[in-house]
Amino acid sequence: MEQPILTGRLLVATPVLDDPNFRRSVVFVIDDNESDGTLGVIVNRPLEVPVNEVLQGWGGYADAPEVMFSGGPVGAGAGVALGMPRHEETPLGWSPLESAEARDRVPGLGMVDLDTPPEILGDALDRFRGFAGYTGWSVGQLSAEIEEGAWYTLPATSDDVFSNEPGSLWPRVLRRQGGDLALVSTFPDDPTLN
Repeated sequence: MEQPILTGRLLVATPVLDDPNFRRSVVFVIDDNESDGTLGVIVNRPLEVPVNEVLQGWGGYADAPEVMFSGGPVGAGAGVALGMPRHEETPLGWSPLESAEARDRVPGLGMVDLDTPPEILGDALDRFRGFAGYTGWSVGQLSAEIEEGAWYTLPATSDDVFSNEPGSLWPRVLRRQGGDLALVSTFPDDPTLN
């Protein structure tokens, strides 16, 4: 069975995923294709580092909390940024997500080219979030993890990506799904204490 393209969706860690890099993480999938694999950023892991300390000049444009986020264990020295323009025209230094399906899923969300001077692009953005590192899976790797029960694939909203309360994002995303997933949202952090 062919896996659907996940660009523009969320990967939400199931309670059985205990890898410390991904435990209770919510990953926004930036790109997913059959030739390169899957790339995403963890959207619920704020760091205690102000955006301006890492991405000079971008601090004033960042959504609250105005800190860098740990996007994942790959390329921790690399910066990735997501943003949404204020207006419909495409500003210089911003590009929409690759697939049309993803653009329909989360309208207006795209990549920010951090080489663009913030004074040129910053005011054209309505929302901005910076990530240190990213997540990545080779072709077929993520599909196998999903089949093993490590991830839920769920719809994303821009409010998930730019949440001002990232610490509670994991249970909130699960709760809004209703049914069994709403019940999973109450799963204790440490089931041995239950």
